[in-house]
Amino acid sequence: MNLINTLKKITLSPERLIPASFFITIIIGTLLLMLPFSTTEGNSTGILTALFTATTSVCVTGLVVVDTYAHWTFFGQLVIMILAQIGGLGMISIASMLMVITHKKFTMSNRLLLQDSFNLNSSTKLLLFLTRVFKGTMLVEGCCAILYSFVFIPEFGFWHGLWISIFNSVSAFCNAGMDIIGPNSLADYRNNPIVMSVTMFLIIMGGIGFVVWFDVLHTIKEGIIKKFTPIMIAERLSEHSKLVISFTIFLIVGGMMSFLLVEFNNPGTIGNLSFGEKLANSLFESITMRTAGFATFPQENLTTTSCLIACILMFIGGSPVGTAGGVKTVTFFLLIMNVRSFVQHENRKIIFRRSVSEDSMRKASAVTFVGAIAVISFIILLSLVTTVPLEDVLFEIVSACGTVGLSRALTPSLGTLGRLVVIMAMFLGRIGPVSMVAMLAKNKSDSNKISYAQGIFYVG
Repeated sequence: MNLINTLKKITLSPERLIPASFFITIIIGTLLLMLPFSTTEGNSTGILTALFTATTSVCVTGLVVVDTYAHWTFFGQLVIMILAQIGGLGMISIASMLMVITHKKFTMSNRLLLQDSFNLNSSTKLLLFLTRVFKGTMLVEGCCAILYSFVFIPEFGFWHGLWISIFNSVSAFCNAGMDIIGPNSLADYRNNPIVMSVTMFLIIMGGIGFVVWFDVLHTIKEGIIKKFTPIMIAERLSEHSKLVISFTIFLIVGGMMSFLLVEFNNPGTIGNLSFGEKLANSLFESITMRTAGFATFPQENLTTTSCLIACILMFIGGSPVGTAGGVKTVTFFLLIMNVRSFVQHENRKIIFRRSVSEDSMRKASAVTFVGAIAVISFIILLSLVTTVPLEDVLFEIVSACGTVGLSRALTPSLGTLGRLVVIMAMFLGRIGPVSMVAMLAKNKSDSNKISYAQGIFYVG
């Protein structure tokens, strides 16, 4: 409840407070998972396993070194689910919501910190936004858990089936990608329309961003009252929502068609399925690749071409102000726009009849560049400490940095150094590489006051 005030005593900078909140949560989760009653009888949990599991939960990644369904007791699974929920919404937002519920004083510094944790541009109606986020999250997760229960309760019994339904609903919404069903993720349910459709819905809802949620709901409500046509309602969406929705649809459809064509005759993935099943599983793969981590077939069976496509989707990730990772859809689209405007000699960047600020373009370039450098650096580090094909290393690191959680069966076989590299990649991927750079960087505000003569540099 007083986490924000406690962290403020450690450091004043929001760039340091937010990563610190995740780090402290990981440490607490590690200690809880090391308790004897967190592990099932006959298994043991060392500090590295507990640290890895706590990190993958808080960073909503989903890479695991032990089977979640078999290694952990109900208490251990409960800890993992709570860590994933905290990681998806953010420790600062959780602590802020507790302050609102208990009527604690919410200072301006608290508001600014919450604004930074959500990565919002304004603090206007921030507490209302926070409350709506929590209500919306609980509503979506609760309804989808009920839908899951129609499948899992008849199969596993009431209490165990209900627990699986709740756990999977939270995990899918937070894009954590962990499940407690069995060793094959969702492979046994790839022909089950309820499990497949509910999981895809949860992944999209968590990854599309809360700002889009509320803009769409407000616009639809206004359109119904004023009797607008569906086209008129769509036109009244904000430029951010239009961009997120249209680019998300493009990535989902493009990814689905790519996987369908490349994997069509691959017996290790979708080759032996009917056309309808191939289409459904290709759609699921395209959606889960963008930071969810559930799988309906072994990822190590993907062709090299599909691996490269998957890495692109994992690197892009979901959308801003949501539970997904990656550099984000808007960031990647702005990077494309920046290149396009340079090639076509355009001074302004226009999207849906709205100009994009230079600060937004610079931030998009910085996020993508630093993200790419982080991926390359971790690939080199993991290659140094393990002897596996580069294709597997690339897939695992992009999955970790993008907080996806899909694996080509590499993570469980990694040694101590390899697991530490993946832990660092997951943590950096969750807090954002640019946030990490900002946290470590010194204040350069004074240097901006000095003017220098313009130099001539030849580029390209």
